[in-house]
Amino acid sequence: MSLIAGAQGDVTLFLEQWSHGDRAALDAATRIVYAELRSIADSYLKRERVGHTLQPTALLHEAWLLLAKEQGSNFENRRKFFAFAARIMRQILVDHARSAGAEKRGGGAPMMPLNEALDFAPDRSLEFLSLNEALESLARLNPRKAQVVELRYFGGLNLEETAHVLGISVATVSREQRMAEAWLSHAMSEPEV
Repeated sequence: MSLIAGAQGDVTLFLEQWSHGDRAALDAATRIVYAELRSIADSYLKRERVGHTLQPTALLHEAWLLLAKEQGSNFENRRKFFAFAARIMRQILVDHARSAGAEKRGGGAPMMPLNEALDFAPDRSLEFLSLNEALESLARLNPRKAQVVELRYFGGLNLEETAHVLGISVATVSREQRMAEAWLSHAMSEPEV
């Protein structure tokens, strides 16, 4: 992720002002990071068919409306803001998939690898919901592993940025990601009892 020189400090300052009640500060921060937030939204929907009802800009705008309601949240830096924005976008997609009337766990549909389930599409809403359920289960067992997956896949952060946000080494992020991916793949391939 890249911002123009000096903007990173401005974003952190705006986020701090917002957490103290300055609503205009969120607008200022959003103007600076809009392209990056749009990129996160686009990464969720990059393989959608043309004419899909949920476009990246709509996802971003819906997420912004929810972010704006979070006044009082304390984001130490722009990375934590992006991680939170990614989590909100993920939840919007989960809600969108659920509202499409998808039945739980695919109703016997074949399971697919984690990296394919991450590419959300309406015809893949069942896999996306399965992934979300597995990720929530992982978060209950090991919150940090779930955070690594969320930051890397849903937040679009690289290894170094993820390590910085979580306060761990790059090697630990890599190891946690591999273990989380294996756990999620296994959880998604198990038949529902």
